[in-house]
Amino acid sequence: MDDSQELHIGFIGAGRMATALARGLIAAGVLSAERIVACDPLGDARLRFTEECGAAAVEAAGEVWTRSDVVVLAIKPQHVAEALAEGRPHTGFGHLVISIAAGVRLSSLLSGLGEGVRLVRVMPNTPALVSAGASAFALGGAAGDDDARLVERLFSTVGTVVQLPEHLLDAVTGLSGSGPAYVYQVIEALSDGGVLCGLPRDAATALAAQTVLGAARMVLETGEHPAALKDAVASPGGTTIAGLRELERGGLRSALIAAVEAATRRSQELGGSVRK
Repeated sequence: MDDSQELHIGFIGAGRMATALARGLIAAGVLSAERIVACDPLGDARLRFTEECGAAAVEAAGEVWTRSDVVVLAIKPQHVAEALAEGRPHTGFGHLVISIAAGVRLSSLLSGLGEGVRLVRVMPNTPALVSAGASAFALGGAAGDDDARLVERLFSTVGTVVQLPEHLLDAVTGLSGSGPAYVYQVIEALSDGGVLCGLPRDAATALAAQTVLGAARMVLETGEHPAALKDAVASPGGTTIAGLRELERGGLRSALIAAVEAATRRSQELGGSVRK
């Protein structure tokens, strides 16, 4: 398993996230389409997966388990128990099982598949659909350093990926999992401000979205602290500092911090891991 190009990867579920990851793997040259297979009970989902990726899509989950070295559980949480029951007879063949099912703990996966299974839990986010995702993962079961490197290679094809202990994945859910929704509201509000000041809606939205994208790239590519980048824009007595004062008055920073905290707490509740 040292060379990922020798792997066969299967997806339980052929929805948007599975399709995005498969497409990313193929586009990055990590795997050829012939080494990827997905299963889904819905014919439309199988058809879309095949059309977008050029990879096979089948109806039976058993075929994915028998054809794959790595199995990705790309299904809704309520379907995980059934998928684990179907997969358990096949786990003696040394699969690496990766779950992107939201909120499903490593302990639940281990219980469903049995001891000795190599497990990884990944929390991706929806910008992975445009290869700009932010994913975090935690190892479980018998998974080791080689598996961590493989997961980093696989998920880096659709964005940024970091390894964390599992107890921090609820915070990841609150930040990067839910975060795109917060940013969409920021973009919408910036666009509204532009319209208020006379800009056409389409121009205002395009400028707002590109401004957010450009600011994010400045943070990632320069390595500078966001506060330093902010100060570089805010000249004394200028327009930017006047705007920043209004953001402080409106409590923007406090509201965003509270949003991450609230979403993290809700993730803990949904996963049954609320800290007392």
